[in-house]
Amino acid sequence: MKLLIGTRNDGKAREIRDIFAALPFQLVFPADQFLERLPEEQDLERGSSFSENAVAKARYFAARSHLPTLGEDSGLEVDALDGAPGVFSARWALMHGREVTGQGEGALDAQNNALLLERLALVPDEQRTARFRCVVAYVETATAKPELVEATCEGSILAAPRGGGGFGYDPLFLSTDLGISFAEAGLAAKQRVSHRGRAIRALIEVLVRRSK
Repeated sequence: MKLLIGTRNDGKAREIRDIFAALPFQLVFPADQFLERLPEEQDLERGSSFSENAVAKARYFAARSHLPTLGEDSGLEVDALDGAPGVFSARWALMHGREVTGQGEGALDAQNNALLLERLALVPDEQRTARFRCVVAYVETATAKPELVEATCEGSILAAPRGGGGFGYDPLFLSTDLGISFAEAGLAAKQRVSHRGRAIRALIEVLVRRSK
């Protein structure tokens, strides 16, 4: 089965490829289908929920590619910040007027992490609980009813970054399951407990059952 993954995020693409490895799916990404980045893509994450954003991405890329498509939206919810940054996780620093210098996703990640540490500077360790949440949407066509799967993973926010792996908020997220930050964990360990790993594996089970 040929399946388009509707993301241009390199970190997410790497993890999704790993999850689908050895399974009977031929994964393709927007660049593989020569789908150039268009201005309207900036509006795909303007929804009020992860589900809304995931469906918007799935429908958008399915319409452009004419392929079954997986859309995903995820983010960090910090209890002491009333669930922020939440659906705004990827562009949180930009929304607060932070200037991002440098190229690539890493530059924005650094600003997002810096803002998170500032907002939690006076919050004691026991009140820094948080979770990652992921919603995955699958559509066979752009107009088909979406299949939705949601998953979370629990943890807390560290006082300083730890580890050199991962992406996004991974250096600050201390996983309850692993006892280390996601940036310190190897890919296999992170995939086993992460929000994205859990959600996509659940969706794969649905797709495999459908194909039988």
